[in-house]
Amino acid sequence: MSPSAKENGSNGVSANGHDAVPDVAEVQLPQVEGEWTVDKVLDALPGDKPTEGTTSPLAFFHILEKLKTNKREGWRRFGINRGESISDHMYRMSLISMLAPPALASKLDMAKCMKMCLIHDMAESIVGDITPVDGVPKQEKSRREATTMDYITKGLLGNVDGGKVGEEIRAIWQEYEDSKTLESHYVHDIDKMELLLQMVEYEKRGDHKLDLGEFAYVKTRIVLPEIQAWADDLLKEWNAYWVGHEHVRGDKAVESSGVSAQKKAMQDNYYNKE
Repeated sequence: MSPSAKENGSNGVSANGHDAVPDVAEVQLPQVEGEWTVDKVLDALPGDKPTEGTTSPLAFFHILEKLKTNKREGWRRFGINRGESISDHMYRMSLISMLAPPALASKLDMAKCMKMCLIHDMAESIVGDITPVDGVPKQEKSRREATTMDYITKGLLGNVDGGKVGEEIRAIWQEYEDSKTLESHYVHDIDKMELLLQMVEYEKRGDHKLDLGEFAYVKTRIVLPEIQAWADDLLKEWNAYWVGHEHVRGDKAVESSGVSAQKKAMQDNYYNKE
């Protein structure tokens, strides 16, 4: 019996006596054949295709919902199928960004950092969450995401308020991708810090039966000393939890990490753009 059947009842009737409804809480992005395009994805999704070129932001609002229904894919490999969504991840990032230590905060455009946290994965509303082990070349991932951001910011927002908000979103997203400014370095580091937090939190609820240690690799790619200090404190907490139990240490060299050299190479390639 499928999960939805269990929840709704085997006779097509829900527990409260009403007619059962399909599972509408999660919408999987379709796999497309041939060259990936935004249109192929949108054509395969249920519902009406968004209308481009209007002065209303409603189509954009609807696209944003896909950030709520699409999951962060890395956890699925470990059986966490109802884990965090893309928007869950970005929301906590935006709040974390508000807590930059004073010496660092004084150098940052804090408002831009919060916006960047909320924008940086926006393309995943249509592209999906591509992980280091998915085998999608870095250049292809970048092409899909840039094409999607052009569609969102120009196709859906180009005529909304003269296109100003769309232009700002596109520029902030590109700044994050280019990773040349202090703000972008800060947000990239927060991206990794949020992943580490989620790793530890999932493991603690797994009662030492869930080992997500390969994700600790991202600790080695944190750049700013202030965020490194946060990560150091978190990994002390993490290692204390695992005392008396063997576990994978993705933050260590291949020989002592428990992560294969091949997977490490995939991780290196994925993050080297930064």
